[in-house]
Amino acid sequence: MNPNEDRRIIRTKEAIRNALVALIEEKGFDALSVKDITAKANINRGTFYLHYKDKFDLLDKTLEEVTKDMENIILKITTLSTADFVDTRIPLTIVVRLFEYFNDNASLMQAILSTKGNYALQTQIKKLMWSNIFEKNYVTLIKKEKLLVPSEYLVSYIASAHFGVIQEWLDRGRRETPEEMAKILVNITFHGPLFAAGIFT
Repeated sequence: MNPNEDRRIIRTKEAIRNALVALIEEKGFDALSVKDITAKANINRGTFYLHYKDKFDLLDKTLEEVTKDMENIILKITTLSTADFVDTRIPLTIVVRLFEYFNDNASLMQAILSTKGNYALQTQIKKLMWSNIFEKNYVTLIKKEKLLVPSEYLVSYIASAHFGVIQEWLDRGRRETPEEMAKILVNITFHGPLFAAGIFT
């Protein structure tokens, strides 16, 4: 949510988003209507249309908010040096924060991942990674000219693999703590899937 918005507007948008999540869980995104959302959020239709064009616009704007929240966490990696990555404890704390965000917003994330928003969110994260790494050069450790594979495939692999792990964790009921999941993801990321499978030790 935009911190500069009026508190009443923030509360209204939170109520609408909470209603969206609850209704996706109850009946699925395709079956719900704006009328359902306004009834669940206890607001009138006029209030809804002050902020969103329709349910698709609501989903899109919710995806944008989630993407922005994730960006604020992920961009902390851009401040790290090569030495920080050698000492994996430092990037681990950032990944823990990411899983804490997913844990705190589990219902929202599961609602999004159960809709077409799953693909849309992955697409937005890929674009975000590409822009920050190769256009804005925020991640100074990665140089495009030194890559061993085309950058598009690298970004796609990283985003898809990480999302797969996150969605599996959510689907399994978040049995592991954010700290445990961060260690799992960092281990796979830093050492590779073959190492994690015990093939290379």
